[in-house]
Amino acid sequence: MKVLIIGSGGREHVLAWKIKQSPKVKRIFCAPGNGGISSIAECVDIEATDIAGLLEFARKESIDLTVVGPEAPLVEGIVDRFEKEELKIFGPSRAAAQLEGSKVFAKQFMHQYHIPTAYFQIFDNVKEARHFLKVLQVKDFPVVIKAEGLAAGKGVVICNTLEESFQTLQQIMEERIFKEAGNRVVIEQFLQGQEASILAVSDGKDFVILDSSQDHKRIFDGDEGPNTGGMGAYSPAPIVSEKLLNIISEEIIRPTIKGMAKEGFPFKGILYAGVMVTQSGPMVLEYNVRFGDPEAQAVLPRLKNDLVDLMLASCQGRLKDTALQWDPRSCVCVVMSSGGYPGPYETGEEITGLNQAAEDRSVFVFHAGTKRDGNKVVTSGGRVLGVVGLGETLEAAIKTSYEAVGKIKFDRCFFRRDIGAKARKKINV
Repeated sequence: MKVLIIGSGGREHVLAWKIKQSPKVKRIFCAPGNGGISSIAECVDIEATDIAGLLEFARKESIDLTVVGPEAPLVEGIVDRFEKEELKIFGPSRAAAQLEGSKVFAKQFMHQYHIPTAYFQIFDNVKEARHFLKVLQVKDFPVVIKAEGLAAGKGVVICNTLEESFQTLQQIMEERIFKEAGNRVVIEQFLQGQEASILAVSDGKDFVILDSSQDHKRIFDGDEGPNTGGMGAYSPAPIVSEKLLNIISEEIIRPTIKGMAKEGFPFKGILYAGVMVTQSGPMVLEYNVRFGDPEAQAVLPRLKNDLVDLMLASCQGRLKDTALQWDPRSCVCVVMSSGGYPGPYETGEEITGLNQAAEDRSVFVFHAGTKRDGNKVVTSGGRVLGVVGLGETLEAAIKTSYEAVGKIKFDRCFFRRDIGAKARKKINV
């Protein structure tokens, strides 16, 4: 098979790495790819949102399977375009991708199908939103304000005071920091608990759930500072017991798949539920419609199944009898970012120590914001690398990951030092 992977981040690197292991695959392309992906796939200079260009390339190269990494092309309807041309593609339709593309659609859908989620209100008028916040009591804070559309993981703000919430509304709805994505906002109850990422592969009727993981969205240790695209993850997440996973399956994943089919939008591809484990049970924070990043880097190295088989089963509606097998070891991904991220940062910094870090067979280094400059690899984005370690225990996996991180250097490099700390005592690294 010839496989085309769309995207340029760490998620796409681990997808290419995993897909390359399939005996069904003889050639992999990635559009546009990055400095690490170029060592295992042929990178193509087509942006992930250039649907016409990607379609032309897939036809020209007789691509057998296209795998979409990021959310933007899914929300823009790439699956519909490819399927119209009878090209096999892994991912949800444009209508189904509304679960991520519109937080308003997602919250209204959850309400309609009795899927547990936080109390919410929707506003397209900043004055009405301010009035709603004014009548809240002090005990009602913090609140969560979400831009409706895609905002690269930065459109969710936890506001601890009325003043902070007013400032957030001003930035989203008046200063338009997320442009059209901020036309409407969701204001919702802040949920207390521990978060888990639950990813399921669906064929529109049936589904299989991948092993759990936990993301670390805030930039600083202790979950402080602004949200990012994700600073690290580990799998499995001890907070998600087998009993809890069954509850999530029956109260969240199954009614979501059934509800989307009833709406006329059968969901194929990856359904990702960001779940808050509260004292009253699991509740959905948000949906994504693709592999998480960096969750994919922590989950896929543990998956023993042929990923291509799994994707083809999703595309062809034959997931019913699929069983997943897992490496019992823990896996930890630590994201190394450019100094200043998620704010302004510099690029073009040379990265050293990559080969030394990967000498350990339990370590994988997945590139995100990198490019090749002659014989050098240099930074080209905010999140630069995902350094992944496997271990017999979570503590061993953490140790392996951070030892590898210590071998990699680039100017103003930054990373959190507490990935996995929620599941065990913090260690010095």
